[in-house]
Amino acid sequence: MRAIDSLLGEYAESHQNKTNKAIHYVCVPAIFWTVVALLWSIKLPFDFELAGRTIQFNAAFIALTLVLIYYIRLSFTLALGMLFYTLLCAALCYAYEAKVDPALGGFPLWAFALITFVVAWIGQFYGHNIEGKKPSFLKDLQFLLIGPAWIMSFIYKNVGLKY
Repeated sequence: MRAIDSLLGEYAESHQNKTNKAIHYVCVPAIFWTVVALLWSIKLPFDFELAGRTIQFNAAFIALTLVLIYYIRLSFTLALGMLFYTLLCAALCYAYEAKVDPALGGFPLWAFALITFVVAWIGQFYGHNIEGKKPSFLKDLQFLLIGPAWIMSFIYKNVGLKY
């Protein structure tokens, strides 16, 4: 059995309840985005041009590169889906910073992400309370990265792609 199949199967063991699964379908992608956004908010002293726009290099670029390498080691095709979602998260962070001005009363990206992070984790723990099982990451921190892959595997199955 491939490592990804084993990890997804083990993750699924504590995610059988219909309500808990529904909560996870919303909260896991939200938490992934919040982590990206929090890391995006840690600016590094470099910038680069992309599509005619200057983008400040940030901690998200480093962390997400490492995360994508992890996903590639598990499943190249699943990693492609995660790359797409990662790029979407980065685009949302960029757009948020371009549109929201904290000087005019808007939340800075890190603050909005932190609030969303807390709310999403409350949802996660509520779902596990319904399920009656502890979150998988309490057993192994690796499952913090398996959760998003688990969601992506359902997307793949629904559109007929193999991971």
